[in-house]
Amino acid sequence: MRNKFLSLGLIVLSMSSASVYAEVLTKDAIPAAVLDQFYKKHPNALDIIAEKKTHFKQPLIQISYNEEKDKERFIALYRTNGRIFVSADDVTTANLMPAVAHDNLKAIFNTFAIKKAILVVNPNGVGEDYDLLINASGVDWNVVVDYKGNIIQKERN
Repeated sequence: MRNKFLSLGLIVLSMSSASVYAEVLTKDAIPAAVLDQFYKKHPNALDIIAEKKTHFKQPLIQISYNEEKDKERFIALYRTNGRIFVSADDVTTANLMPAVAHDNLKAIFNTFAIKKAILVVNPNGVGEDYDLLINASGVDWNVVVDYKGNIIQKERN
């Protein structure tokens, strides 16, 4: 039992010391607790991609996957202890962000194109985040916009 707590503590420390936004993880780098819970829910998952993310001030593991080959992609966010945080939706083709969000993005990037938009609804209270992949002047950026349209994170991809 002591070794499990030590291992968990080391995982938490290592995750908190590294960059926690948009870091793609290899299968070996995904915490065992997250993989266990993920495979319990999705034993037939294909084409798994995991990334470190931060939403609502919490470090999370975002896993995108398919249930069947060449079918719809699903997105799930897990806490680092393995518990599911929330499922997310790809809203790239929908225009769900507040209008002020586009104005704020224009103020920072001048001209940009949204390549990918993921809606993450806060399961613990009010609010939602829009996790964006933006291309501005040939450079890709990871940007998080809150439900009020404020840019709360911006990092070059």
